[in-house]
Amino acid sequence: MTTPAQPKPPTLVSVLTWTVTLTAIVLGTGVALGADNRLIGLFTFLPAIMAVFATVRQTLFVAAWSLGVTIAAVIYYPEPRRSDGVLTIGLALLFGIASVLMCHRRIARNERMARLRFTATAMQREILAPLPQHTPEVVVSGVYEPVDEDKLVGGDVYDVVAGPFGTRVLIGDVQGKGLPAIGAAFSIIGAFREAAYREPELVRVAEALESALMRHNAYAIQAGRTERFATALLLHIGSAGQPKAQAVNCGHLPPILLGRRGGPVPIEFAATGLPLGLGDLLEAPREANSFELLPGECLLLYTDGLSEARSRKGEFYPPERALWAARGVALDRVAEALRKDARAFSRGRQQDDIAILTVYRPAG
Repeated sequence: MTTPAQPKPPTLVSVLTWTVTLTAIVLGTGVALGADNRLIGLFTFLPAIMAVFATVRQTLFVAAWSLGVTIAAVIYYPEPRRSDGVLTIGLALLFGIASVLMCHRRIARNERMARLRFTATAMQREILAPLPQHTPEVVVSGVYEPVDEDKLVGGDVYDVVAGPFGTRVLIGDVQGKGLPAIGAAFSIIGAFREAAYREPELVRVAEALESALMRHNAYAIQAGRTERFATALLLHIGSAGQPKAQAVNCGHLPPILLGRRGGPVPIEFAATGLPLGLGDLLEAPREANSFELLPGECLLLYTDGLSEARSRKGEFYPPERALWAARGVALDRVAEALRKDARAFSRGRQQDDIAILTVYRPAG
């Protein structure tokens, strides 16, 4: 198992080229202005600049180069006061050492973060169901895309369970990012896989997820960690002879119905409860919503990583654009089309994980 590749540092040729070029510019400008070694002090900042993106060896080379040029300039163009020349050399030495240490710390920190991101992503992908999933009732396809590498992995979850009562589908988004969020996500998925197969009522499945997350939060408090809540949408799809499907919405984004004449239609549920983990605040028990999912139709489910994708102007990805992007696209390719459209809209500046599922009931 290997960690993700880090951004490539500049090549040795480019480092040499820029170093020699800057040296010539500074020395040439000093001679032209008659200031000579007074401009040599600028070399003290060159190693610090290299420490931001170069390797330790490259930064060490530039630091040694800057120190050598500074010493040569002070000797060739001595200052009126000897102490000024010594101070210039001393500053070049100190800045060089500090730059090398800063570069070393930056690389070590980036490697730690890369390992953490890779571990979190590997854990998340290990427990998430591979797509597509085929059950007797539906075909579930989709895409999952972790957040950009400068962010920690979030807690988007999904799962599909085919059991004696039909197919149950889960999509959710746990508050926060990183391993703590993934820990909460794992507790939700584990509870869903057990309850979706065992419980005949979809509301009871939601209650099992609520209980699991509450227990997880209790353990988190004991360990000094923060409690988590999670939005979730649970679906139940019966056999083809049962066109009525059910959904329990726990504060999640509503699905979009595709494949019906008249174009994509957002499904607004009469009963939308609070997110999982906030069950103590519920004024009434959670309720299941019934709706039709006919053969040849498809449900589009997604997390807020899609709806909160932002353009360079700070504008959110608009729902009407998602509906437009879904038009004329084969149902098994809608998820990929939306991901590409959101990436183009945000110019690749992803703010959060994106999970997009399509739940298709085959015709015939």
